[in-house]
Amino acid sequence: MLFLFKKKQIPENAPAFQKRKKFLVIRFSSIGDIVLMTPVFRCLKQQVAGVEIHFLTKKNFKAVTEANPYIDRFHYYNNNLNELIALFRQEQFDGIIDLHKNFRTALIKIQLNIPVYSYNKESWAKFLLTKFGINQMAKRHITDRSLDAIAPLGVVNDGMGLDYFIPVTDHVDAADLPTSHLAGFIAIVIGASYFTKKLPVKKIQALCIALDFPVVLIGGKEDVNEGNAIASINEIKIYNACGKFSLNESAYLIRQAKLVISHDTGFQYIACAFNKKVLAIWGGTSPLLDVEPYYGLNQLVVHANAEAYKNFIVPELSCQPCSNYGTKKCPKGHFNCMQQQDIQAIADVAKTWV
Repeated sequence: MLFLFKKKQIPENAPAFQKRKKFLVIRFSSIGDIVLMTPVFRCLKQQVAGVEIHFLTKKNFKAVTEANPYIDRFHYYNNNLNELIALFRQEQFDGIIDLHKNFRTALIKIQLNIPVYSYNKESWAKFLLTKFGINQMAKRHITDRSLDAIAPLGVVNDGMGLDYFIPVTDHVDAADLPTSHLAGFIAIVIGASYFTKKLPVKKIQALCIALDFPVVLIGGKEDVNEGNAIASINEIKIYNACGKFSLNESAYLIRQAKLVISHDTGFQYIACAFNKKVLAIWGGTSPLLDVEPYYGLNQLVVHANAEAYKNFIVPELSCQPCSNYGTKKCPKGHFNCMQQQDIQAIADVAKTWV
């Protein structure tokens, strides 16, 4: 007997989330920017029934999201754009969520020719702010703007903040830390991608001296020498973890910290994901770029309406911020945005927050 099944027709006025089930999310870099858009994965997965989420990023940022349970499949860019586009055609995505918006993402969008959901990158406003000091920023955090991109799919901010997931294999054993730090420590992130985002070594040394608490220095292999110089003033109180641990292992140390003091780096936002109190130190970049520490409304309840973070910025500097991402040297030559940081003020807040 022959049975005929009529294909179910989706009404033209049906909500967008009923029509689209498979999405490609794109964010190539960096660590901080990827962490800042993690609520997109969670909210999309939890609020759109049956959705399948693919994520495209650079291969060297694999560790940032490899344990994220809201991502179904990973794709990595490693100078293989044509190969990726061919693969994406086979995947038959229902839409692209472009949270990077550069030349490469434009090529992907043109080639796939499917619906696109993009965030407001504020490129022009950032240019005006950093080059001429004219503030036309939207005053809406990059995380909220990322979520705005998927609002047409019926997705809303769940107030749970950022995510960072650490594989069990990357947990740090207590024996890997000095005995003096096992009862608790302050994590100070000394690294940063550019010179103008980093406090000078002498400033960090002064901060460590002013803190009446064990300190763990967080950074990569490139920060080892500076970490050694800082720790040399008191090697019992200050433990230099720079270069000794992987990204996820360092994130684990951040999760264990009583308080996190950080430059404008990815670890600042990883600390937010763990709902840690953060003292954010700003140099060539600025919260005015809509990138300050981010917490969901439901996270802030834990802090009982107290401050979850505090920004430290040298006041009344007409040249700050001078860049979106930081620069290799101070454009003005004086580096006042870091040289004039009030170290005692940072230490005083830290003492009351630990």
